[in-house]
Amino acid sequence: MKRSIFSFAITLLLGVMALSCQKTRTDYYKLDYTVSFDTVGHYLLVNLQYETQPSDQSADVVLNMPRWAPGYYEMLDFAKHLTDFAATDSQGQPVRWAKEGLNRWRMAVPADGKLTVSYRVYANQRDVASSRVERDVAFVAPNGVFMYVDGQQHHPVTVRFQMPQGWSHIATGMRPDAGDNCTFTAPDFDVLYDSPLLLGNFYTRKFTHEGHDYELALETPDGAEEIGFADDFKRIVSAATQMMGDVPYDNYCLIHMGQGGGGLEHLNSQACYTDGTYRFETRRAHVKFLAFVAHEYFHLYNVKCIRPAELWPLDYDHEAITPMLWVSEGLTCYYEFRLLRNAGIATTDEALQLLSTYFSLYAPYEGQRHQSLRQCSYDIWLNFMNDDDNARDVRINYYFKGPVIGLLLDIDIRRKSAHRHSLDDVMRLLYNRYYKELQRGFTEEEFWSACAEMAGEPLADVRRIVDTTDTIDYASYLSDAGLRVDSTDWSIRRMDTLTTAQKSFLNKMNME
Repeated sequence: MKRSIFSFAITLLLGVMALSCQKTRTDYYKLDYTVSFDTVGHYLLVNLQYETQPSDQSADVVLNMPRWAPGYYEMLDFAKHLTDFAATDSQGQPVRWAKEGLNRWRMAVPADGKLTVSYRVYANQRDVASSRVERDVAFVAPNGVFMYVDGQQHHPVTVRFQMPQGWSHIATGMRPDAGDNCTFTAPDFDVLYDSPLLLGNFYTRKFTHEGHDYELALETPDGAEEIGFADDFKRIVSAATQMMGDVPYDNYCLIHMGQGGGGLEHLNSQACYTDGTYRFETRRAHVKFLAFVAHEYFHLYNVKCIRPAELWPLDYDHEAITPMLWVSEGLTCYYEFRLLRNAGIATTDEALQLLSTYFSLYAPYEGQRHQSLRQCSYDIWLNFMNDDDNARDVRINYYFKGPVIGLLLDIDIRRKSAHRHSLDDVMRLLYNRYYKELQRGFTEEEFWSACAEMAGEPLADVRRIVDTTDTIDYASYLSDAGLRVDSTDWSIRRMDTLTTAQKSFLNKMNME
């Protein structure tokens, strides 16, 4: 009986080992991409070498292309720019394949485990989520270029670029492979998709600041050195580091392109379009631009690290619907002017002017009576680029209302905690507890619990303001901080006459 049990155990163990080995053979594969450029037709020419272990059984592999890019809350369906998909075996013979849905390609893997996939991606858009190829420069937004094996985005991938003759630079947050400045190996597709690249001929400057490496990659650098842009950026970095107490990257790359629209945050880089010059006609325009840079930089904390639970892990096939984007975007807008003020770049009046610009974009309009800040976050996948004529009548924008509510939230935490804590402490708590310790996103209830923890009591009234369309009594918050609303131009200003307590409040906020 003992011998039978022993024999059964050995047989079971060998079976488990065989299944384990089979699983390992199935899961083992390499993905090596090579990208070249058609600078006349505006195409990226993509070649994928897929290699797995040989097998005497036929098998299929499914490749997925993302449908959206994190930070850009719209289904972009990058596959619409793809053409001439083809698959061949190691002998160059065609391999059968079939399209499934909008962004999936299924094909047979030859017996030797080697498969070549090729396609072209049209790249001629000037936005931060799309690629662009021109005569002297190319911007590569990886989400719309590279495919991952279905369900396995957490797999290493290597990308090589064949640079056109005369092109001299590649700028990205990724480090190149040793000995080859044109090859990059990412530990997974999340990292690859979070690492845009600028390739070609452009201004570049590298420097070290507070122990970290930085690169400026400016497609149109006119005026950047004259205005001391690098020095201003260093001051923004220092202010954010002092506030958060940590830097979550080894190196950081600023990819700034010419005329176009928008900016997009990444964990160790930012990709932004400018007006094509760093020479600003007014001081206000200069400060506004630096606020834009500070916004994208602070996002590396708030949304890349401090992330709503619905955005972790990322699902590139489906919308990540969350009611908390007012925190990710709106509070980042609040910290635009806070960082500039703390960095000594903006005066108090300039900081309030930045905040007032947001206030004036929603306060006079009927939309605030029809959509709450929470609902705006939830519905952003419907409205990110929805410019219906009635937009301001029925909707709000968390970029506009969010920073103003951030100010009210900050004031409420400060007064409830007798200035022992502020919104800064909430951001640090979320960063350290959920990102660094628990390595996950925060839920809606956890956010409000963090606020209550810092304030010493629940912030029921501010939460009501976020969750409803109730009329806001701004004076009940702003007056404690010596601020008021001027409804003639919808600006937030300091009161003409301040009490000692109000002066102290402003001083603690560095807004004296």
